[in-house]
Amino acid sequence: MNNKKLNLTLKIWRQPGPNSAGSFVEYKVSVSPDASFLEMLDELNNELESKNLEPIAFESDCREGICGTCGIVINGHPHGPIPRIATCQLHMRNFKDGDTIWVEPFRARAFPVIKDLIVDRSALDRIMEAGGFISVNTGSAPDGNAIPIPKDIASEAMDAATCIGCGACVAACKNASAMLFVSAKISHLALLPQGQPERYIRVQTMVKKMDELGFGACSNTYACEAECPKGISILNIARMNRDYLVAKLKTEEVE
Repeated sequence: MNNKKLNLTLKIWRQPGPNSAGSFVEYKVSVSPDASFLEMLDELNNELESKNLEPIAFESDCREGICGTCGIVINGHPHGPIPRIATCQLHMRNFKDGDTIWVEPFRARAFPVIKDLIVDRSALDRIMEAGGFISVNTGSAPDGNAIPIPKDIASEAMDAATCIGCGACVAACKNASAMLFVSAKISHLALLPQGQPERYIRVQTMVKKMDELGFGACSNTYACEAECPKGISILNIARMNRDYLVAKLKTEEVE
């Protein structure tokens, strides 16, 4: 355990509600380098509450980099400046004594601010509801290895399935595009035999819903891949575009 404390200045976005104006508020903190970023916010909230001040609203759940609820923008980077980790895995040892840290919510028209650092990311859920599933008959589970899948294909599908739906790709894109998220969910199912029956209707319905919800077009800057805490590849976007083209040419079912 490191007993040395880091003295930091935090510039945190405070916004009482979705229809209120927001602004950055400055806080001074002294925190252990071993604390996580969220633990640092917990300590700050304890201090604010002890003074009968409103604590800072932020989201978290698993705190193990799995659930994706802890996304905030730190010094201009979704989830912070360290690649391939979620905010809950970011530790204060990655900052220097005397640093000023800017903390703000994900910015996107489809992610309206609810309060302070919390945004409404339910738009991603509505895209999944539009087609991010397979339809199967109920009954006994099939025997193991009943449907052989080549190792490289299974690995690609699992790589796409590691998307935790945090929305960092949206926050990183200057157009607030959700194409990396949508393409990961589409690829995960399109690569496996179980996803084939609805493959082309799925890509049409999910892309249609993405556009309806106000996400922008792909900016082709690769910022989404660079900021993704799970390293989802933009090759999934190319696969989604190919499937969308095939769907429109051969099996168009969505207007």
